[in-house]
Amino acid sequence: MVFADGTGVGARRELATMRFASHVVRGRWFMFFASILIMAAAGGTYIFGIYSKAIKTSLGYDQQTLNTLSFFKDVGANVGILPGLINEVTPPWVVLVCGAGMNLVGYLMIYLSVTGRTARPPVWLMCVYIAIGANSQSFANTGALVTAVKNFPEDRGVVLGLLKGFVGLSGAIFTQLYRAIYGADNDGADLVLLMAWLPAAISLVFIPTIRIMPRARGTAAESRRERKAFFYFLYASIVLAFYLLVMNVVELEDRGFPKPAYYVTVIVLLLLIFFPLVIVVRQELRNYLQPPLPTTQSVTAVTTVEDDDKTAATATETEPTEPPSTSTTCFQDVFRPPARGEDYTILQALFSVDMLVLFVATICGVGGTLTAIDNMGQIGQSLGYPQRSIATLVSLVSIWNYAGRVVAGFASEHVLSRYKVPRPLVLTVVLLVACAGHLLIALGVSNGLYPASVILGFCFGAQWPLLFAIISEIFGLKYYSTLYNFGAVASPVGSYILNVRIAGRKYDEEALRQGGRRGKDLTCIGVKCFQESFYIIAAVTFLGALVSLLLAWRTRNFYRGDLYGKFKEVAMAPTTGSSAPPGADGRQEPANGAGVAKAKDPASSSGSDGADALDSKIGSSTK
Repeated sequence: MVFADGTGVGARRELATMRFASHVVRGRWFMFFASILIMAAAGGTYIFGIYSKAIKTSLGYDQQTLNTLSFFKDVGANVGILPGLINEVTPPWVVLVCGAGMNLVGYLMIYLSVTGRTARPPVWLMCVYIAIGANSQSFANTGALVTAVKNFPEDRGVVLGLLKGFVGLSGAIFTQLYRAIYGADNDGADLVLLMAWLPAAISLVFIPTIRIMPRARGTAAESRRERKAFFYFLYASIVLAFYLLVMNVVELEDRGFPKPAYYVTVIVLLLLIFFPLVIVVRQELRNYLQPPLPTTQSVTAVTTVEDDDKTAATATETEPTEPPSTSTTCFQDVFRPPARGEDYTILQALFSVDMLVLFVATICGVGGTLTAIDNMGQIGQSLGYPQRSIATLVSLVSIWNYAGRVVAGFASEHVLSRYKVPRPLVLTVVLLVACAGHLLIALGVSNGLYPASVILGFCFGAQWPLLFAIISEIFGLKYYSTLYNFGAVASPVGSYILNVRIAGRKYDEEALRQGGRRGKDLTCIGVKCFQESFYIIAAVTFLGALVSLLLAWRTRNFYRGDLYGKFKEVAMAPTTGSSAPPGADGRQEPANGAGVAKAKDPASSSGSDGADALDSKIGSSTK
């Protein structure tokens, strides 16, 4: 009688909807979407060129002091050994909470110092503030990006390209938000306050969804469907990047762009950012509606009984062959690494020739492009660009930073899988293109800063997914959290050499020749301010291209093999310290994989059971 008036069916529909919503939020694809949002808010370090003028003016810094501050920003953003080690022994949410706290404290103290709400801090203390704030980016990368790579190991190049691409777009997103809130001609001081609270809030909101959720072995058709879903994410990100590019051009050309119009642009921006939720729901709906596996338990039981004696015999035979745990130490194996592609220990990777070569190439390449990005405000000022145009240049760098990351991730994956082109060779091409951008700045071509910002933004972004994919492929995923962050250490090393010791010093020398006084806000005008510095940077970048070519030659045979074959054969093992069960819906998978070994469609075990099938039947019968 309960069903006579239809209220029972309605209640069941509501229950089914709630179950599906819970399935979506706890699924791998929603975790990937949450990682996108965290990454999109974690790129505040790339818009230093917008608010650096406010720091320099309010605190009276010369260019070398400002570049020293920029160096500590790069140190904080890229020295992620600590979050890497923390992530090895704790769940990802611990890393994200630490990062959110550091982001809020670091940037809030910078804001209070620049706006005069606290006593003027010494230079060393400002360096500490910006290093703490920027280091939150390493925590976000480690907690979200590394987790996503482990959840989608067969598509790591694509995952790295997409997530690092959204980090690249972060600068343009922040630019649009701060223009809408504070106005286009704001000097950037208030932007620091936005950077203090927004990334921290996003990380805290999505912390429960970021966890290791490796899936069981899937079929070739399922792998193709997953790759197709990633392309949908790519298309959504391209639309977002194109929108940001158009808005930058419109706001640059129309000096009378009204402030209410910025509110409309921000609403459209937020809709585009959250549009990938449609892709997430579509993917999880397919998993949710797959039929249950009624024979899984019985097959598992029979297999266990039949193989019981065999398992015991096998264990007896293999026990004596295991080497004693005290036969060698980790230090004795440092210079005896496994084959490329196997899981290196941390020390084996750090002391390998491949890591050394990759580290040197990254110092030369990332160090040069990062110097150009960090000094974009001062370069534009020295060449006579107005503040509005400088903000547009920084935003262009951000958009093309995204393009470089996405193109490098997808294109390198394509040429690797189809033509067996080593990823280090793609890195060589990127560094050669970057040399052209450096030369455009050195020559001071009229309006040349616009194409230079495009080239250098693209090349800077393209280097990161290549670097991190190469590390994961050569040295394995077991200690990827630590090795990923060690690779990023090369960035501040290159930044210190090329930015502080070369670009900053030569800028101040030219400013003094133009009549400036040391200890004041030194301002240099003209092409010569950065000319000699970028000739040197172009030469160093070319050296980096030669070094990466050496790595391509060393790894040519390795990249001709099947890099991801082991991930197609077996499921990834759960990571120690994960705070949630590894199944896509939060349920524990069988420890030995027996529950999925005999299944015809293992992916359907993700969030699909008899009750789910009943819910779907109720929905179809009441249409």
